[in-house]
Amino acid sequence: MIRAYPGRPSVRAGETLTLHVAGDEPRFRIAIYRWEDGLVPVWLGAWLRAEHLPDGRADEDWQWPPYQVETGDDWPSGVYLAHLELPQGQPLRLSADSAAALFVVRARASKTILYKLPVATWHAYNCSGGGCFYTNPPRSAHPPGARVSLRRPGGGIGGLTWGAQDHYDPRSPRQTFAHWDARFIRWMARCGYAADFCTDLDIHAQPSLLQDYRLLVSVGHDEYWSEDTRDAVEDFVAGGGNLALFGANLCWWRIHLVDEGTAMVCHQGGKHGAWDHWWPATGARRPEDSLSGASYRHGGGWWDGPRDTPGFIVQQPGHWIFAGTGLARGASLGADTWPPLPGYECDGVPVDHIGPDGQAVLSAWRDEAGTPDGYQLLAACPLDRRW
Repeated sequence: MIRAYPGRPSVRAGETLTLHVAGDEPRFRIAIYRWEDGLVPVWLGAWLRAEHLPDGRADEDWQWPPYQVETGDDWPSGVYLAHLELPQGQPLRLSADSAAALFVVRARASKTILYKLPVATWHAYNCSGGGCFYTNPPRSAHPPGARVSLRRPGGGIGGLTWGAQDHYDPRSPRQTFAHWDARFIRWMARCGYAADFCTDLDIHAQPSLLQDYRLLVSVGHDEYWSEDTRDAVEDFVAGGGNLALFGANLCWWRIHLVDEGTAMVCHQGGKHGAWDHWWPATGARRPEDSLSGASYRHGGGWWDGPRDTPGFIVQQPGHWIFAGTGLARGASLGADTWPPLPGYECDGVPVDHIGPDGQAVLSAWRDEAGTPDGYQLLAACPLDRRW
């Protein structure tokens, strides 16, 4: 086996990428691919020698030997995969749990759309080193909570991932690049939507990078946010920026980046409560509803087996988002797709009741929950068939 992790999860075009590699394979070479509508070969290095080293702990920098890759000034912004090729041949798989590492090339010149990769969430579920936030988490005293390192294999690809298998697609773990983001990026490429790319850690470190864009896109499972990242995104929206969130369980946990951004801590429970929930009085006291209008605490999840759902029931067919669809009030959207459009975790808003025509009446309590004024519910999915 041979594995790697990037020293930093993103670089600017023309900068040096540092890959840290170890394994019991004597020879390897680094092949770089960019993900668009499939894998695009970018760069192939010379044969190198690997060193066999032990695994580190989940909460520490593994300090494997560094190997340098000089990125080109002409490399477009995008998601890149470094594949550790072996002499006997081994094709790159997006769901690989070894021999691969993910990094982002940031833009030199901005487009209209900026796509944000959820590196913090990937590492929250990354079990390399024997633990993650969900199993055997190492502890931190300052700040208090579970601690994991970003400098270990995994973080989108190339490591072990915790979580239940997806009934509809067991080929890749849910908390990886292959499962959500790769599909969406391929769809964007096929539809002609040009975007620049960054990670959530880039926004944390450089909030001003959002100012060059009109739209920020987040896809799939973007669960773990630092306060600096959230501040930057909310300031971007308040200043007229647009935010498109194609996912749920959004901004559910607050993280604290430590050790110069190479590790993160999250307090998820204990006798005094979960301090790093955004919404409760014992937590950050900053409901995630105020960011997106909805929250997982008003929604639900279906982690195992097939989902039985009537889909999203159209509430406002006159809205521009439904233009040209022919969908009427009360029509179902996404019940018969594969998989069903309502995902394995769904965010929601407080609802008083459902009318006979399938119309959801929002609760007055939504103000207390943090849902912004002017929030519009365009389609709603019942949690079960009893709606």
